Amino acid sequence: MPVSVAHPERTRIGWIGTGVMGSAMCGHLLKAGYRCTVFNRSRHKAESLLVAGAAWADSPRRVAEVSDIVFTIVGYPNDVREVIMGPDGVLAGLPTNGIVVDMTTSEPSLAMEIARTAAQRGCHALDAPVSGGDIGAREARLSIMIGGEPEVVNAVMPCFQLMGKTIVHHGGPGAGQHAKMTNQILIASTMIGVCEGLLYAYRAGLDLEKVIESVASGAAGSWSISNLGPRIIQNRFDPGFYVEHLIKDLGIAIKEAKQMGLVLPGLALAEQLYLAVAACGHAKSGTHALQIALARISGIDWLNRQ
Repeated sequence: MPVSVAHPERTRIGWIGTGVMGSAMCGHLLKAGYRCTVFNRSRHKAESLLVAGAAWADSPRRVAEVSDIVFTIVGYPNDVREVIMGPDGVLAGLPTNGIVVDMTTSEPSLAMEIARTAAQRGCHALDAPVSGGDIGAREARLSIMIGGEPEVVNAVMPCFQLMGKTIVHHGGPGAGQHAKMTNQILIASTMIGVCEGLLYAYRAGLDLEKVIESVASGAAGSWSISNLGPRIIQNRFDPGFYVEHLIKDLGIAIKEAKQMGLVLPGLALAEQLYLAVAACGHAKSGTHALQIALARISGIDWLNRQ
């Protein structure tokens, strides 16, 4: 049976996971006129969506029963498995020819398993992790990396276009997650450079705002220095993306690299440094809290610097 292309007048949307990013992403669909039914383990985190017109369901299965396309963006692979393939999960309630789109950063092998299980039940699945953090989610400028069948990607594309600016189909099931692992490896290594650079500039007595102005437009420029550099200077370490979630992602990347016979020492170093950040009590801070841990190694109390 052909898969219908999403349209606000005929496509019912389900959304599971209304955290820092999920709430904003679902909000764009609501504003575009889609009827949305939501679920989150902590209902209060969905309150803004409910006020905006979304309906509430008491479980992932109940969400799926009244939806044509269900999006999930939760925390860890075990959460993904539970909300999609558990006894009260999405695939237990999704109608025939329905689509589940997992936007969590998760394991490529799990994405492939979900796609197989969905197909056995007459449904479809995409893995579509995102990059861009809370800012990208709020401003609908996310990069969306997709794995799955082309026809299904095309069916969901109108929804993706409401959430992201860069939307790339990388291949079959699991390909989106592999692309996201590449992204996370790049982010972690780049953040080390950003934090060490700002630490050096601070110790050298430079004006950190002027340093960012100087380097951001040159060869050293990056999304991280432009968007997270100012937050580091201002001691604003609230999460656009949690440290504990990056640690999870780097663990997945290391596991996948080993299976492919790759030696990635920079990735291993990044994981160890972020474990240090968590040990400093910042597991639920943003990834740029790496600055606090690196400063401490050099005897600098970054949060109380003069």
